[in-house]
Amino acid sequence: MKQIGLLSDTHNFLHPKLFKFFKNCDEIWHAGDFGNTNIADELSNFKPVRAVYGNIDGNDIRIVYPREQIFFCENIKVFMTHIGGYPGKYDKKAKEIIIKEKPALFICGHSHILKVMHDKKYNLLHINPGAAGKFGLHNVITAVRFTIDGTNITDLEVLELKK
Repeated sequence: MKQIGLLSDTHNFLHPKLFKFFKNCDEIWHAGDFGNTNIADELSNFKPVRAVYGNIDGNDIRIVYPREQIFFCENIKVFMTHIGGYPGKYDKKAKEIIIKEKPALFICGHSHILKVMHDKKYNLLHINPGAAGKFGLHNVITAVRFTIDGTNITDLEVLELKK
């Protein structure tokens, strides 16, 4: 069993309350747009991090983190990328990978809009944690945590903070 903290689109800012929210998490996953390596380092010094780079991230982040990751957490196959869309409106490249890899969990960021949706067509759970940074069109900072136990994803909680 693993508890996962998920965030995206930090854009050079980590709200201090994120650390309390992620305190009991085993890993932190970042779905891109760190902004700079200081954010990545701060998270990595706190918990183990899995991440992908986003469209605003420079070579300093792109050297460390790939464009997409496909991995297993417990018995759940995970596909994570920054620009991915959502069920019914997937990005073309993301859709190709979803069809080929058949993940049970698809994670992306980019939109700054928190979405958790089940995709019946591809039999997966889609999570976009929204934006954890201050910059962008969103009005609320959001992050997500959840538990993966075997093939089950449970205990999903959302953190909402004033921008």
